[in-house]
Amino acid sequence: MANYALRVPESLMEYARQVAQEEGVSMNQFFVTAIAEKVSALKTEAFFRERAARASEYPGDALADWLAASPHVPPMPGDELPPGYSD
Repeated sequence: MANYALRVPESLMEYARQVAQEEGVSMNQFFVTAIAEKVSALKTEAFFRERAARASEYPGDALADWLAASPHVPPMPGDELPPGYSD
């Protein structure tokens, strides 16, 4: 486990204390969770950015081609649109 001295503006620190207390967690747990959530969000964004870049490598509109080749049949029971829904 590593240690890191963190300088936090007093106004932000007071808000963090308040939220940690409301959540019933320690300040350490609050900060670790906040950092983990941010890292997860950044990694998720990078994942989808990479996937989007790979998708553009394929010529044509593969999704449109796939949809055009799909049979036009009514949805299976339970997959219908809700009543009153319109495109």
